[in-house]
Amino acid sequence: MCYINRNQKSEESALERQTTVISQEELNRQSAICHEIASYWNTQGRTPLAFVDTYGCQQNEADSERIRGMLRECGYRMSDTEEGADCIVINTCAIREHAETRVYGNVGALVHTKNRHPAQKIFLCGCMMGQPAVVDKIKHSYHHVDGVFNPHQLWRFPELLQSVLTKRKRIFAVDDSAGNIAEGIPVVRASNLKAWVSIMYGCNNFCSYCIVPYVRGRERSRRPEEIIEEVKGLIAAGYKDITVLGQNVNSYGKDLDCGVDFADLLASLAELPGDFWLRFMTSHPKDASKKLFDTIASHDKICNQFHLPFQSGNDRVLKTMNRHYNRAQYLELVDYGRSVMPDLVLTSDVIVGFPGETEEEFEDTISLIEKVRYDALFTFIFSPRGGTPAAKMEDPTPKEEKSRRFDRLCTVQNRISQEIHQGYVGKTMKVLVDGREGDNLTARTEGGRLVRLPGPDSLIGQFINARITGCTTWSLVGEVSD
Repeated sequence: MCYINRNQKSEESALERQTTVISQEELNRQSAICHEIASYWNTQGRTPLAFVDTYGCQQNEADSERIRGMLRECGYRMSDTEEGADCIVINTCAIREHAETRVYGNVGALVHTKNRHPAQKIFLCGCMMGQPAVVDKIKHSYHHVDGVFNPHQLWRFPELLQSVLTKRKRIFAVDDSAGNIAEGIPVVRASNLKAWVSIMYGCNNFCSYCIVPYVRGRERSRRPEEIIEEVKGLIAAGYKDITVLGQNVNSYGKDLDCGVDFADLLASLAELPGDFWLRFMTSHPKDASKKLFDTIASHDKICNQFHLPFQSGNDRVLKTMNRHYNRAQYLELVDYGRSVMPDLVLTSDVIVGFPGETEEEFEDTISLIEKVRYDALFTFIFSPRGGTPAAKMEDPTPKEEKSRRFDRLCTVQNRISQEIHQGYVGKTMKVLVDGREGDNLTARTEGGRLVRLPGPDSLIGQFINARITGCTTWSLVGEVSD
């Protein structure tokens, strides 16, 4: 076991670490272990149950789908509850303190399920397990946890599970790594309509508030031919809404030797035959290009939706955040995007109360929101992450003042969202019906807006035209249109 404190390394030395491509021989060995575990359960005369709980971002959701795939190959059937599960895997998020607090609380509660089911095996994985201090806390304070592995060790999960099942000893697979690429891991998707496709992993940006580069490793891109084959398979299986994922998709291909950048990859995927929508997230403004906007505008299958995090509207704060762009450069991107796509749906992330942010600097954020007029925002009060530069910065602003600013920002954005949604009323739009909530179907527009409308279950999974008849701040109301 290796407890290297990555957070103390310099950004430059971290970027020098080399990515590992997991060999087919190693992946075949993991698959063989899956079959050995399945044979073990066959000798027990029953089908074991597994529960996978996921916190955080879409990348974690995609990782959990691979964990479920490996569990299924090991003979497990998925359960929707911890109670009675033979194996529990909790995929954690380290991006904010609130997420970590929830994890600790829920993991602590599992001691009761394990008391009722002593043979139950509990694993923790995800970004929290990339932090040595967290691993130490789990090791010494949560003795009912059987196994811990960080994101770089996910591909080894069958081996780790077998070790816990046969040796009956706890295991901590948390060795430091720049990260890896492991192709061909089995997947059990959460939906038969919408799919996540990871095109790259890791992050090289080192924003001063963010723990992700330290726990997810360096940026590493999958080969375009592997991604294209995966998406072809999804289209053939009937998936209609496909989202390609990366911590910073705009960096895709920079570590490859094939001359394909993110815009090129998107174009190749959009030119595949089939009736589907293509989305992506997340973009970093410093790497977003006019070529990317042009590619979206010229391909009907790529949704005219762009999640472009700005984090702050003030140049000094952006510099302290290590974001590598300023307000004017960000607004230039927005203006260009809307010049080629007048109906572009823009969403973003924003942090309120970054250390040292003054009232005047906060007002710059409000003015940027008013100028851009986002369809929706993901808003957060600054949460210090141990080991990041921002965690050591002086932060004189009281919590009550940060909460006041946060509430004001939400009020401004809610008004803008309501006004934008009101503009949809009376229009007929193509939507993808994706489920049911009570008496209404749920659907999504090309821009990702939620629509509730009456209709039969037979429409689920279909593209239809919907006439928008009303709205709220957060969703639209509609009816099926001929």
